[in-house]
Amino acid sequence: MNESALIVLAAGKGTRMKSALPKVMNRAAGRSLLGHVLTASARVAPVKAVVVTGPGMAEVEGEARRFVPAAQFAVQTERNGTAHAVLMARPALESFKGTIIILYGDVPLIRPETIAAIAEAVTPATPMAILGFRAADPKGYGRLIQNGTGQVIAIREGLDANLVERTISICNSGVIAVSSAILWPLLAKVGNDNAKGEYYLTDLVELAVWAGHPVALTECPESEVMGVNNRAQLAEVERLLQQDYRKSAMDGGATLIAPETVFFSADTKIGSDVVIEPHVYFGPGVEIGYNVNILAFSHIEGARIGDGARIGPFARLRPGANIGVDAHIGNFVEIKNAKIEPGAKANHLSYIGDARICAKSNIGDGTITCNYHGFEKHLTDIGADVFVGSNTALVAPVKVGDGANIGAGSVITKDVPPHSLALTRGPLDVREGWAAKYREIKKARKKSKV
Repeated sequence: MNESALIVLAAGKGTRMKSALPKVMNRAAGRSLLGHVLTASARVAPVKAVVVTGPGMAEVEGEARRFVPAAQFAVQTERNGTAHAVLMARPALESFKGTIIILYGDVPLIRPETIAAIAEAVTPATPMAILGFRAADPKGYGRLIQNGTGQVIAIREGLDANLVERTISICNSGVIAVSSAILWPLLAKVGNDNAKGEYYLTDLVELAVWAGHPVALTECPESEVMGVNNRAQLAEVERLLQQDYRKSAMDGGATLIAPETVFFSADTKIGSDVVIEPHVYFGPGVEIGYNVNILAFSHIEGARIGDGARIGPFARLRPGANIGVDAHIGNFVEIKNAKIEPGAKANHLSYIGDARICAKSNIGDGTITCNYHGFEKHLTDIGADVFVGSNTALVAPVKVGDGANIGAGSVITKDVPPHSLALTRGPLDVREGWAAKYREIKKARKKSKV
């Protein structure tokens, strides 16, 4: 296969999304629409990538660089159609010799295999290939016009198609792969004599045929090239992605007790023999080891979970949570930017933030690390085999040595030496018979007011 370069059209404002974000910055499965497209395109190992944006879309450039650090950018200041948008990329690609693949930043379901297939269809004998699909309802789509032998000879936009052409069910996805040798000369010939007065990229097909260049056709399912123009379509993309991710997780050896209630991100990594109970959400950046149990209603993002760990129910793991082998994080426990080492446990009602909990330590319920004083965050370092009693507040920065015990209800503001007992509990004052006398006094006062 020839060397490949990408042009990704990403200038849409997202007007129909009713969003201040550029359209391609909206997210599905924890990843931007643009991120999905750029991830899929990595299969063809492009030597160059140009993202066409609109004015004032610096966030799109930043997002593209997360996936393709060497990406280049072109700005389409006037939206005069798809051919005009592609032309904006010419200065960055004019010296490139090879296959140029034109993709859309709002078509996130396109598969790497499909991008590779259309790129491979471009040969010296067939310097252009288009991606088509058979639509259940072709209304609104551009139709692929074929000759008697089945060769594609034109693409007709829906508004410009005649009655016969509108009966055609094989439609244009917009995705094109084309030799750089013919792309720029043909683009120069594209006109705007159509219903919208725009410069259509689809006109390239007819121009190529007139110039004697055969055009190859690659097909894919309709759902794969579904564009996102509104919130309903974004929700449908989310549904389809989750459907695939759930199947992939189960095929990889994970048990999903109620698959339809579990939500993954695009980059979630799961080992085998993992059991995931209902209503669990995985945000971006989660890596799960083997033989892990994740109980119901847990929310996990930016976290690593080691083999044999048990999480939940109702646990929250925030970015930077690193849960060690066989560690337990129980109900209503929140972990943020903290390392929980092998065998350590925080089984209920605790907040552990900016901390290290060493091996086999036990965190009692109601314990919190007071890591933030309004200006800076500080570390709580708890050694191995430490027992922290219930309702303890650890005021960072503070260190608890190996084997120490913290008495319940304590506020720890200084380092605790290894194998010592630390407690700040006030003395117990018991006044026998006080409660009975108090009740009698209250009853008498109440009676006197009647």
